[in-house]
Amino acid sequence: MGRSKKVGTTGRFGSRYGTLVRYRVKTIESYKNAQVRCLKCKTRAIKRESVGLWTCKKCGVRFTGGAYNITTPQGLVSARVAKRKSKEKEK
Repeated sequence: MGRSKKVGTTGRFGSRYGTLVRYRVKTIESYKNAQVRCLKCKTRAIKRESVGLWTCKKCGVRFTGGAYNITTPQGLVSARVAKRKSKEKEK
């Protein structure tokens, strides 16, 4: 087994599956298990319920996002466009 600081949660795989696959699993699991702030109550109580479904343990709000991350790159782009369009309507 490798050093746990270097391999993290993928130390359970040992030397199997190759370096790149274990690195990808490590990054995905770090996104999935990260502490994320709730969009409504601003506490760090968001948990992944299933693929793309996230829920706050404190206020109970459920929302959709990415499979392993709370936001997706395309979601950030669309939020930026929507914000810009709403500012244009106000003018």
